[in-house]
Parts: sequence; C-alpha cells; structure tokens
Amino acid sequence: MTQRIVVIGGGVGCARFVKGVREHVARAGLDARIDVVVNTADDWWVSGLRIAPDHDSLLYALAGVNDTERGWGRAGETERVSAELAVWGTAPEWFTLGDLDLGTHIARTAWLREGLTVSEVYRRLGARWELGATLHPATDDEIDTHVLLEDGSSIHFQEWWVRHRAQLPATGFVQHGIELAQPSLGAAGAIELADVILLAPSNPIVSIGPILAVPGLRRALVDSPAPIVGVSGIIGGAVVRGMADACLAAVGIETSAAAVARHYGARGAGGLLDGWLVGEEDADAVSPLRDAGIETRTVPLWMRDADTSARLAADALQLAADVR
Repeated sequence: MTQRIVVIGGGVGCARFVKGVREHVARAGLDARIDVVVNTADDWWVSGLRIAPDHDSLLYALAGVNDTERGWGRAGETERVSAELAVWGTAPEWFTLGDLDLGTHIARTAWLREGLTVSEVYRRLGARWELGATLHPATDDEIDTHVLLEDGSSIHFQEWWVRHRAQLPATGFVQHGIELAQPSLGAAGAIELADVILLAPSNPIVSIGPILAVPGLRRALVDSPAPIVGVSGIIGGAVVRGMADACLAAVGIETSAAAVARHYGARGAGGLLDGWLVGEEDADAVSPLRDAGIETRTVPLWMRDADTSARLAADALQLAADVR
C-alpha cells in the first residue's frame, strides 16, 4: 500500500526538506506519495502580478532550476524587466524579480484572471516538471500577511521582510481575511489521508503559523490518526537561515528549538506534536520536552547536500514510525 507522506510548510527550508524526503523515498525504494501543504500568506501583488514566494521556492527547488547561490529565484537569471519596471515606477526597487521568474508570475496571474483557483494554478505550474511531490495551497483564498509595528501602523510582510530586513520593531502579524478562508480541497484531502505528517523546518510564525490559522486545518491535523513529527529550524539557539528570530521575538517566543516545540505543543495536551527533531547542539532540550509529552531526539539537522537531507528525512520518518 502506498504510504502518504504530508509535509507542512513553505520557503527554502521546506524546499530542502521536501527534496530530502523525495531523495530518501527514492533511495529506500519506498512506495510513497509526497504531498506538501504550502503557506500562501506571504503572497502579494506587484506590478499587477501575483507573486507566491513560498510556493515558487518549492517549485523551483524540486524542479532543479532554483538559484542555489542566492537561495531564491531561478538559476541563470537576468533582470532587465525588473529594472524597466522600477524606471516606470510600477515595482519597488527593493523587490527584484528575475525575467524567468516573471514568466511564472505572468502565467499565474493570467490563469487567476481567467478564474482558475490557486490550486489549479499550482497544478498547471507543477505539470511542467517532474517534481516528485504534489504541492497544495493551504487555501485558495487571499490571506496576505501584514506586520503590526510598534508605532501602531502596519505594512505588508514582504516590505518588512525584504526592504527592512525585519529590522523594524514589530508586535505581531495578521493575515487579512483569514477568518473567512477555507482549506483548499487538496490540502484538506492530503491531511485526511495522511499516514505521516511532517512539519518542515520552516518559519513557525509566518510560514507554518498561517497554515494552522486557516479555519479547519489545525483541527484536521490534531484529529488526524497519523503521527505528527516536526523538525526544528533552529540549531544551537540560532536560525538556520532567514530572520525567523525577529518573527519569534515579535510574538514573545525565545529563539530556541525547545521554545518552538512548546509553541506547537504536545498533541496529548491539545497541541500538534507527537515527535520533534532537534540538532545535536540542543541535546539539553530532549528531557524537558519529553516530560512535556513530545518525544524528542537529537539528529544532525544541517541539510548541506542530498545525503544529509535524505538522512534527516529518514530520521523524521523513523521517529514517526516509533511514536505511532
């Protein structure tokens, strides 16, 4: 019987992890299907185009066309169109889009204008390459994240993240319209049929948090008979990449593997986690988290290549099997 593996997350950390899951499945000869429930809350409109950073990071990485040096966008990019848009004043100079990347955004926007759902756009974009996984938006509704600032104002998450490098003091994050959003059929179906659910080492506040906040999705996860195992994106008290520490600080959570696990909570106490993987640098978190009802293990977390990524995926699946 085909094992259904569901990964929850978004962004570069999630992309690397899903590549590891795919690699492990191939190496082990497993009969498995990989579904990814992707954060859509950092999507936004630029120059009349719908941009979807978390989805595109996954799409390009799984397709093998991502820019591994910059960590975002397509490999071999040029940026002539972005420069021209900046001259015309229709796109901010601080948000650069490559020409190949713009092709994706134009196609996405054209299909959305025709009335297609985000789910169908995901399907069409993913059909171009052999991804080895199926990507599902958490919701087909727009739920863009805005950042609440200390001065009482708010700005779009992308402006805070890209332009200001998360340096403006923030007090919280809000997804406009999320209370009316509905889970996409693909996301809900994947969770319902899952044999294993893995929380990727994604930003817990702005990547995984909005997925959990889509009405019905958190409850679907909590009620699932599948074991839920999370992978820490924090090693030795520091974020692996990005500025997740600024997001954690904004909502009063310490930047540590243990604090993020407690934020998700133990399933037995109404939270999400059955198991949690931390780096070998965070061995002191194991005993307290186990006492809190989360089976925790130390493993090498750094995903430097196909071997280390596949090993991490194997460790996550093994922990899921053990806590089942």
